[in-house]
Amino acid sequence: MSTIEQNLTAAHAEVKAEIARTDSKTSLLLAFIGALLAGVWTVANDAHLPAPAYAVGGTGVALLVTAAALLLRAVRPNLGGARPMGFPLWATLSAEQIRATLAEDRREQDIANLSRIAVAKFANLRRAVDLTCVAGVLLLVAAGIAAGGAL
Repeated sequence: MSTIEQNLTAAHAEVKAEIARTDSKTSLLLAFIGALLAGVWTVANDAHLPAPAYAVGGTGVALLVTAAALLLRAVRPNLGGARPMGFPLWATLSAEQIRATLAEDRREQDIANLSRIAVAKFANLRRAVDLTCVAGVLLLVAAGIAAGGAL
């Protein structure tokens, strides 16, 4: 196996690993946000809070819901649209066509496509983390208001 072949194989594996890592982080953060929203709902539903606490807390909840939407967008399957590659393409081909397609070395294009997918997933994850942090601060401020301390 030549150096270019080894490099292509390594790059392909690396991009796939980055997608898997981003999906794992995304699923963990989505579960955390779901638990946080359930907890906030439980507290806010049973307590009589001052209006400013509801306003600040409501903004925090809105940010959490936005973060969850970004995370769902990050894990949404991308089947390639009009020109699918890899698995989605195979579903449209006969056995002979699959054999012919796999005989061609398309790793360069696959690496480029997977890299774009990985970057888009990572950008959504980063935005969701930022929103979750801001929402957490707002929820802490709302808790402080509710406790009668802040503002």
